[in-house]
Amino acid sequence: MSSSVQSSTSNPSTLLPLELVDKCIGSRIHIIMKNDKEIVGTLLGFDDFVNMMLEDVTEYESTPEGRRITRLDQILLNGNNITMLVPGGEMPDS
Repeated sequence: MSSSVQSSTSNPSTLLPLELVDKCIGSRIHIIMKNDKEIVGTLLGFDDFVNMMLEDVTEYESTPEGRRITRLDQILLNGNNITMLVPGGEMPDS
């Protein structure tokens, strides 16, 4: 057993980043992208590169004309473009 996994199991309050993302599968997640888009959806799965598959997705984009909202059934996000993940997060209405 590697030391990182061992330390994680000896202290249950310590989670590795991918373990936290794994616990979010099936839950709503708020994702902030590098291109200033924000995405809220239900996490279906991810891989080691944190490419993510989401369903029931709402995409929020700030444009000069205001905030554009796009609804999608499913989306595959490239992990390289993800800046921040907020487990259980929903986009505020303001």
